[in-house]
Amino acid sequence: MVFDVGETLVDDSREWGRWADWLGVPCHTLSAVVGAVTVAGLDNAEALGFFRAGFDVGRERRLREEAGVGESIEECDLYPDVREGLGRLRDAGLWVGVAGNQTARAGELLRGLGLPVDAVATSGEWGVPKPDPGFFARVVEMAGCAAGEVVHVGDHRDNDVVAAKAAGLRAVLIRRGPWGHLWADDPLVRRDADGVIDSIHELPELLAGG
Repeated sequence: MVFDVGETLVDDSREWGRWADWLGVPCHTLSAVVGAVTVAGLDNAEALGFFRAGFDVGRERRLREEAGVGESIEECDLYPDVREGLGRLRDAGLWVGVAGNQTARAGELLRGLGLPVDAVATSGEWGVPKPDPGFFARVVEMAGCAAGEVVHVGDHRDNDVVAAKAAGLRAVLIRRGPWGHLWADDPLVRRDADGVIDSIHELPELLAGG
């Protein structure tokens, strides 16, 4: 089992709120633009560029860190089912990993939480982001088994479900966060997902069924 991070394990509300504060715009305004950018098929980080000409997300992250308002992932950011749900899967004998489109700093923060998982990695550490097939090749390598034995769980239609399936993994969409709800009944999700869930606690039953 390999889990995406943002809006799968981590509620991104506080991080988007910090970006809104940094850019000097209301949270609901940034949220609306992120939604519009996502529906247009663009990376949601591109929404930040609408508010500042020449926006460079890497540079702005460094400036935030220097200003003492950098990236943060704390226990309060985890969805309520995460720690117990991951622990149950691991106790059942499954290998459990975390891999998402996050910075190297996010990888450090996630490992610092001491989640009941076997490995944590991010695209920032690997140098390749989803939906690139190379990302999923690294996932399979990390899991140490055949691609078809890996179940990838995420909230994003293109980056998680479609891309994981194309790479030979099994794919599950979790219906939470804006993208999970937006795409839960999407034709591509219905085509490629091995299941759609609302909670990590539903995974054992889903896996038992096939």
